[in-house]
Amino acid sequence: MSCLRIVCISDTHGQHAKLQLPEGDILVHAGDFMTYGDSPKEVTDFNQWLGQQTHRYKVVIAGNHDWIFERHPAAAQELLTNAIYLENAGMEIDGLRFWGSPVQPAFNNWAFNINRGAAIRRYWKMIPEGTDILVTHGPPFGILDQSHSLTPHLGCEELAKAVVKIKPRLHIFGHIHGGHGQMKSSNGTEFVNASVLDEAYQLVHQAQVIEIEYSSRRS
Repeated sequence: MSCLRIVCISDTHGQHAKLQLPEGDILVHAGDFMTYGDSPKEVTDFNQWLGQQTHRYKVVIAGNHDWIFERHPAAAQELLTNAIYLENAGMEIDGLRFWGSPVQPAFNNWAFNINRGAAIRRYWKMIPEGTDILVTHGPPFGILDQSHSLTPHLGCEELAKAVVKIKPRLHIFGHIHGGHGQMKSSNGTEFVNASVLDEAYQLVHQAQVIEIEYSSRRS
């Protein structure tokens, strides 16, 4: 068996340069890397920073602040040359199957907003069986999805159902800054809310690292 070190971050909102990232094999950013969301310069700056990181792979999804990826998807994705960008799509690294999606339950007028219920369920039905590492911008309902300990759960109910069915080994997300942390479910899924900013948009956390064992003989 071999081991991959996955470095998890999310919700940097333009403050990525302040991070001191640990070494690892794969850097995953779970969305909201932009501040205002519609400037190509923000994407270019983020892309240059990604190019300076030493991880073998960089996997990125958009978030609700990353407007340019919804309004001008082709142009935005062309600027992100130093990462593998996933938008309701999957890929494989060293035999581990990834799936990434930027959508989250509708709240105010943000990018990739989808209404709860049947509308958002169709996106989670796209996630293939056998997905090892799921990257979504928003959390599943009830898991690291509170702004503060006494506030309501804000995650997606339909995503929670999909995760129970698919049983990914690792689910990385952000969006709800106050939910930063890790937990493991009874079915073995490791959950990481990788937000590095708090609810006041202050950088208070660093990257989280998860080690995943895999067989090097997998195709």
